[in-house]
Amino acid sequence: MNAPEFRIPVPQEAPWHAQPSESVLAALESSAEGLTAAEINERRERFGRNELPAAARRSAWIRFAQQFNNLLIYVLLAAGAITLLLGHFVDSGVIFGVVVVNAIIGFIQEGKAEQALEAVRAMLARRATVRRCMAGGSERHEIDAAELVPGDIVLLASGDRVPADLRLLRTKNFRIEEAALTGESVPVEKQVEAVGADAARGDRTQMT
Repeated sequence: MNAPEFRIPVPQEAPWHAQPSESVLAALESSAEGLTAAEINERRERFGRNELPAAARRSAWIRFAQQFNNLLIYVLLAAGAITLLLGHFVDSGVIFGVVVVNAIIGFIQEGKAEQALEAVRAMLARRATVRRCMAGGSERHEIDAAELVPGDIVLLASGDRVPADLRLLRTKNFRIEEAALTGESVPVEKQVEAVGADAARGDRTQMT
């Protein structure tokens, strides 16, 4: 979900993966039948859209120049300038070389991070099947994945992309490819039972 705006309180000692499914539903004030139209509208107003915020695009020159905007870099540049004025050309060359190499490494790493974020955004599902509680009873609806809200009951089938962070409530022969997130080379078997609060991300097998 849109993490910066997520404000549903969960006890620090009981994160989502350490709670039974009934407790998760209660904490989210939801049910297996899904949310009502009024609840959906209210939560959409509170939490916003289910999408990663788009970062403002910066030119390569600006990203490179910003690598020098650091207190330690200022100190090194000052030291390099002083040694240069004193005629210690080798020392100043080494200092300036360290500054440039550091800027190049930071520039490359930041570029890779932006590419990774774009890759994650591309992996997200654009459509989602949900269960909604309407006047005639619980119904299935296919919606834009960005319209999901906390507490929505999402239905997944073989071949579907996961549209949001989910706590699984019911599964049957359910496996998910998580290589991009955990490095697992094979699909991970999922289940619904809670695990320990200190379980590593890759061991939270009831979360997607």
